[in-house]
Amino acid sequence: MGIAQIVATVLAGAVTVVAVALAVRAVISMTAVIRQGQPDPSRFDNKGTRTRTMLIETLGHTRMLKWGVVGAAHWFVMVSFMILFLLVLEAYFEIVDPEGGLPLVGHWVVYGLVTEWIGILGLAGILVLIVIRQLHKPGRRKLSRFTGSTMWQAYFVEAVIVGVLICGFLIRGFKVANDHFEYPAWATPLSHGVGALLPAAKDGPTWVGLVKVCISMGWLITIALNVTMGVAWHRFLAFFNIFFKRSPEKPAGSGLGALKPMMSDGKPLDFEEADPEKDQFGVAQVEQFTWKGLLDFSTCTECGRCQSQCPAWNTAKPLSPKLLVLSLRDHAYAKAPYLLAGGGKDLTGEEKGTEEQLKGVDVLALAEADRPLIGGVDENGIIDPDVLWSCTTCGACVEQCPVDIEHVDHIVDMRRYQVLIESNFPAEAGVMLRNLENKGNPWGAPQNTREDWTKGLDFEIKRVGEADFEYLFWVGCAGAFEDRAKKTTRAVATLLHEAGVDFAILGEGETCSGDPARRIGNEFIFQMLAQQNVETLQEAEVKKIVATCPHCFNTLGNEYEQLGLKVEVVHHTQLLAHLVAEGKLTPVQPVDGGVTYHDPCYLGRHNRVFEAPREVLGSAIEGGLTEMPRNSERSFCCGAGGARMWMEEKIGKRINVERTEEALATGAKTIAVGCPFCYTMIGDGVTGKGEQENVEVVDVASVLLRSIKGDKAQA
Repeated sequence: MGIAQIVATVLAGAVTVVAVALAVRAVISMTAVIRQGQPDPSRFDNKGTRTRTMLIETLGHTRMLKWGVVGAAHWFVMVSFMILFLLVLEAYFEIVDPEGGLPLVGHWVVYGLVTEWIGILGLAGILVLIVIRQLHKPGRRKLSRFTGSTMWQAYFVEAVIVGVLICGFLIRGFKVANDHFEYPAWATPLSHGVGALLPAAKDGPTWVGLVKVCISMGWLITIALNVTMGVAWHRFLAFFNIFFKRSPEKPAGSGLGALKPMMSDGKPLDFEEADPEKDQFGVAQVEQFTWKGLLDFSTCTECGRCQSQCPAWNTAKPLSPKLLVLSLRDHAYAKAPYLLAGGGKDLTGEEKGTEEQLKGVDVLALAEADRPLIGGVDENGIIDPDVLWSCTTCGACVEQCPVDIEHVDHIVDMRRYQVLIESNFPAEAGVMLRNLENKGNPWGAPQNTREDWTKGLDFEIKRVGEADFEYLFWVGCAGAFEDRAKKTTRAVATLLHEAGVDFAILGEGETCSGDPARRIGNEFIFQMLAQQNVETLQEAEVKKIVATCPHCFNTLGNEYEQLGLKVEVVHHTQLLAHLVAEGKLTPVQPVDGGVTYHDPCYLGRHNRVFEAPREVLGSAIEGGLTEMPRNSERSFCCGAGGARMWMEEKIGKRINVERTEEALATGAKTIAVGCPFCYTMIGDGVTGKGEQENVEVVDVASVLLRSIKGDKAQA
């Protein structure tokens, strides 16, 4: 070893020891913070499925590749980060011996070939991502997905990746120039090209190796000192966050479909025995999220894909799923010294920590602990109430998140505490909740009018209990009481009758599924309604259900299982598509073209039903369907979900207007929907635009009925 090698080795060793020590401390600190969350034993089942899903989503990059060029570039960067770790390790050997390399595999041509091309493609990938970030940076784009992200951290990470990759090629280049490089030019063309430009400097690999190690360890030191640096830490945490996702069998976001039950101490809350002084009702403090929730917050990459798809953010509401998660993350880590010292409030609001325990806690951590989780500017709250109540629970954030953060579950958990304990929610929603509790439907309509939609039909409809049946037709509150939705109900009933489907209805025995109550956060009313319906359905021995409302479809099929009911539930478009395919319904008079279709969030994104409505429309119209730019899993919400149907939209542009404008821009004369809420919201949007005489909003079932019966159609 020469003087250069001795000096470089000492420096590399020193910076590595410091970096590793700080990194170990950071990991211990992060683990301690995450462990402050509540237990969630359900995250440890199906380990085989979880492992398989984690590998598919990470190595296969299935979520990221939906973004095309961005996903492909990120995949090469990820692979280069993983594989070229070996080249960082190799740099230590090159510091000691400029002619050396990685033991065992360092002399293999295959190793040289793979690392060369991964380095080339990784460098190209990071340069693409840098350009994309610049094209979409805040200020350049009105609704940049990077708004609110910590930009210096992203720039730092990008610079480190570029620096490490360039150093790798420079080291190899010096070896080529010194005639100590053992890989052929065909396997390592860039290295040979760089070598042709460099002088034969004997100590070149040593000094560049030192720079490479310093860059790498500088990165490690920086992230160790910034444990909330998600843009860097997600490289490690994403594997765990995806592994522990709520529903590992789901290819899309695991927080879609059913909501997580209301939990206390890791178990679903039993309302018959629950006590607010002993049991947790929703989330009032950041440590009341589960440990998986705190892992979610820590894993956020600040990429803003959730933000770019959020209907609230896109219509100038204060909600950004990304910023909400970042606020909770920063609060959790700022409050952590207080929690780790034994501080915290019990369920009655009393301080758990003793004066002795808390006397050494930093004053900033104590101040953070005093901040309410939900509160306006005057209250110095972490999350503004307008942020919390802007959410439509459409699931766009969950579907787009590449690391499987469960935004909707966290939002609803915070809503639960506000509704059940604080009684703090938008005033207009109170009428809806009282109607659900007293009348069994959000409109407050008399129960004895649930069957009024059947009047005028030229055939009899069975009632449960009168005779055997194959399908229970779940009409839903909108389908029974709302005038526009009644048209869909009659159309579906007529089509089922025409196809010879044996179906019956509950009539006055049906009550609200509970969807609006659950999503606004009133789990008590949801449980009351759901238990009543479960008992009714079990008593009637129902095996199959067809529903026209995606919210009922989702609740009956995904959430009633939490209460012990397991039945086959289909959406009416699925059943109609099957009947058309079987030849039991035959369109004979194609409806004029110029039709576009709006994907309901709870049918499409939450339950992955995209093709059935399109198949029905394809059989009934001529000229093909005109798709909106945002369709299928990226469909834009109508604005009614999350109980927003019964809350005023006072901030920004109305979500239904935004979606209606997109539909009208296609030039279609018919906007087909598959949800009564969407029917109302988009119908109102068309009316508000003064286009009601030129553009019609109808359900998919009504389009099919016209194609089959023409002018004789009753809907």
